[in-house]
Amino acid sequence: MSNKDLLTASYDYNLPKEFIATSPARPADSAKLLVYNRAEKSITHTTFANILEYIPTDCSIFLNDTKVIKARIYGKKSSGGKVELLVIKPLPENRFIAMVKGRVKIGTSIEFEQNLRATIEDLNEDGSRVVKFYQQDLELNFEQLVEVLEQIGHIPLPPYMNREDCKQDELDYQTLFAKEDGSVAAPTASLHFTPELLEKLYNKFDVHTLTLHVGAGTFKPVDAENIQEHPMHSEYYKIPKNAQSVIDSEQKILAVGTTVTRTIEFYARTKKPNGECDLFLHPHNKPIRVDYLLTNFHLPKSTLIMLVSAFLGRDETLKLYNEAIQKEYRFYSYGDAMLII
Repeated sequence: MSNKDLLTASYDYNLPKEFIATSPARPADSAKLLVYNRAEKSITHTTFANILEYIPTDCSIFLNDTKVIKARIYGKKSSGGKVELLVIKPLPENRFIAMVKGRVKIGTSIEFEQNLRATIEDLNEDGSRVVKFYQQDLELNFEQLVEVLEQIGHIPLPPYMNREDCKQDELDYQTLFAKEDGSVAAPTASLHFTPELLEKLYNKFDVHTLTLHVGAGTFKPVDAENIQEHPMHSEYYKIPKNAQSVIDSEQKILAVGTTVTRTIEFYARTKKPNGECDLFLHPHNKPIRVDYLLTNFHLPKSTLIMLVSAFLGRDETLKLYNEAIQKEYRFYSYGDAMLII
């Protein structure tokens, strides 16, 4: 195994801007699908509508049922200065981690629509803030905050889409089976399913769900020169009992997405059915439980392309990415997909 696998710079590739998808394929399953068979080292180019023909018949399939909340809100300080706030995750005692655009210090109060008010409780080293939310001076818990965000918030599209969210994103940037409120990013490999295709999947395969609430850290570039020095973000997860028993068995598993992969692999290492997952998979820390992976095409030098490299090796991953660019695949959250079998 090469030491180059530990260098962040080794996971760079050049993506022409026009291949960054800013809206999904319509219908969703008309997206392109690159199928890579590791045993045969073969590449098949098809569309997502045909995916069931390529999934090995003997496997259980895992989906992430997290739901993207309207986590981005716009308000102003008492001085009149505008503030953009992104709710990241709840903490104990009705506190929340948030990213704030605009100058704020401890004690700053920010006013939003619907009489929502946030106060800055603490500043974290990574630039995030600890905040509390109030409405009519009543402290809000997570469920109450989500109700207010549903009315005044915006879908937090990834920064590289370079556009404001619109009403259509409320449907497009949410999986068909989203159930558990808590993510600030969608588990995007699942966005390609249509209701008809999802029904066929359930009829043909043993399908399970788990929950991992995707945080903003998923987009955070790796700044460290050596990938092992990257401080991995942590995200809340929970795995139901029936899903645990499949992971504990010898059954082959297809993970739909990197979030599902990290959750299963974290459980396989710790046996904890819920908690905070901070697992970083890369070529020097390979998967030990997930057999097959369905995923989108990820940003250069991101932890996600490193995770794909844990399955394929870095050289093979970059070869496939270049092949996808040559075939004009669309990249990132609203882009096309790759099935690794």
